Amino acid sequence: MVQRDENYTIKLPETLFSALRPDEFLQEMRLAAAVKWYELQLVSQAKAAEIAGISRYAFLEALSRFNVSPFQVTPEELLEEIARD
Repeated sequence: MVQRDENYTIKLPETLFSALRPDEFLQEMRLAAAVKWYELQLVSQAKAAEIAGISRYAFLEALSRFNVSPFQVTPEELLEEIARD
């Protein structure tokens, strides 16, 4: 498997960094993107944690902070699954 690292540059106004240092801002941006992509069911918990650069446990804690359920199954889907068994 070929692993490649790519770097991209995003230009942001300096005023964004009044509340957070650039490295903190970047971490929060990565985390927010990972949480949103997980919420939209585009990535798994493990992949989202990798994107955010944190452990899966820390990612689960972050989901709570963002008010996102760690479960990607609706209550209806869960009931259907239980009924099948």
